[in-house]
Order: sequence, then structure tokens, then C-alpha cells
Amino acid sequence: MVYLKNFTILSREQEERILDSIRETCYTTRYPFNIFRYRDVPQLEFEPLTIFYGGNGSGKTTLLNIIAERLHLSRETVFNRSSFFEDYVRECSYKMTFGKIAPPGSRIITSDDVFDYLLDIRYVNQGIDTERVKLFDQYVSDKYEPFQLKGLDDYKEFKRKCDAKSKSRSRFIKERLMENVQEQSNGESGLYYFTNSIKENALYLLDEPENSLSASLQLKLKSFLEDSARFYHCQFIISTHSPFLLSMQGAKIYDLDSDPIDVKPWTQLENVKTYYSFFKSHEKEFF
Repeated sequence: MVYLKNFTILSREQEERILDSIRETCYTTRYPFNIFRYRDVPQLEFEPLTIFYGGNGSGKTTLLNIIAERLHLSRETVFNRSSFFEDYVRECSYKMTFGKIAPPGSRIITSDDVFDYLLDIRYVNQGIDTERVKLFDQYVSDKYEPFQLKGLDDYKEFKRKCDAKSKSRSRFIKERLMENVQEQSNGESGLYYFTNSIKENALYLLDEPENSLSASLQLKLKSFLEDSARFYHCQFIISTHSPFLLSMQGAKIYDLDSDPIDVKPWTQLENVKTYYSFFKSHEKEFF
């Protein structure tokens, strides 16, 4: 499914006109101005799977953030922006297949979102572990320390102590405490975050989703994204330099390292050719 048909960023002439109108001199950056100013960027045409490829500093993440802000997509974490970001975004144009609004549930997902998710799991589990220690102390106190019921005000505590005396420690604690959130490796948790966050019938912008994923997990993510685009009517615009994700079937790849920026097959990308040359040079070691 294609929800976002195309997107056009500022031309060199537009950037120069706007920058000439900005008189402030106290700013050290006018980001995202000048990122693409001296490169020929065509109107970006999208498929169900579209990839922005390029090395560090090529503008992959910047492009995703510009598109996300222009389309008012939902996002979990903040991103680096300057006082001029809105000035730039306002001048960008786009065309949707259906109206002007992305479908419900559409969002941008960044590596910061995944990292925050991993931290949240650890934070929750630490809180559960702390509470478990408190409940253990309470169980020992309730079961073994003497207590005398003196009035109705003591009934609640008396009831709890009776409950402790009638149950094992594990049952007493289990009834009062949620289970720890299952912790996996960072990569396994990261893959789960994507498979749990991505629903059907929506547009997703993914910023380097391969971060923290092993090669085998990247291949699982690749299959999941291909299936989501093919069977569940999702559209993906992805920034990556992972050869595994670049090989997704049917993906349209914009090479942001080329000038002018152009569409290329994944086998012609510099990063992929570097991997190929490396393994080719060590080919005999695999046998």
C-alpha cells in the first residue's frame, strides 16, 4: 500500500531566498538548511518499501524527521532540531494517495524509542524487585511476630497477618506483585519492539531499525517488514545502511551519497560492495 506518494524538499533557490530573509546572526546553526542545499535532490517518489541509504552525515535521519514533521506523524522521543526547523518544513510539499492526512496509527520510530523501551523494562523490573523485598519482610513480620487485635481499627492488619500465616511465602508475594517483565537480550527486545509496535494499515518511518540487532535478527526484521508491506497494507520509509534491510524484495532505494541523489539497486551501493569485497577476500577461510 502507498499512502505517501511523493515528497519535495526545498530547492536551492528556495533555501537561498529563505536564508536571505533571515537576519539573525546569533545562531550557530540553521539546521536543516544547508544539508541538501548543494545537492540535486529530486522529488522523492515512494513505494510500499522505500529506503534512504547513505553514510554518516548523508541526511538520512534529517529527511525522515522532515517528512515526519510535515505530515504531523506521532513520535515517542524528541529529536535534535533548531529554531529554523519549522521554517524549512513549512516550505516542503507532499502528496498523499488519500487526502492530506496519514492513516491512523502512522508514526516515526527511531533508535531512541527502542533504547527508551529497553530502559523502561529494566526500570520496571528494578521496581518490582524492590517491592518483592519489601513484601518478603512484611510476610516474615505478619507470620511470625505476635499481634493482638484490640479493636476494629486493627482488623485490616489482623486479616493480613492471618492471610500470611495460612500461605507460603511465594504464594503470599505472588498474589500481591506482578511478574517481572520478561527480559531478553537487547537485540531480541528491540525486534519485539518493532513487531509489537507496527500494526496494519499505516505509514511508518523507521530510522536505522537495525541498531542493536544481530545479523540473524536483522533478517527476521527484514522478513517482518516485507510481510507487513505485502499482506498488512503498511508503507515503510526506512533509513539504513544494513545490507540485510537493503536487500528487501521490491524496495526502492535512494542513494543519498550520490550527487545527484539517485535510485540504485542494493547491489550497487558502496556499503554493500564493501561487505562483498571483504567476504570475497576471505572466501577460502569459510571452507
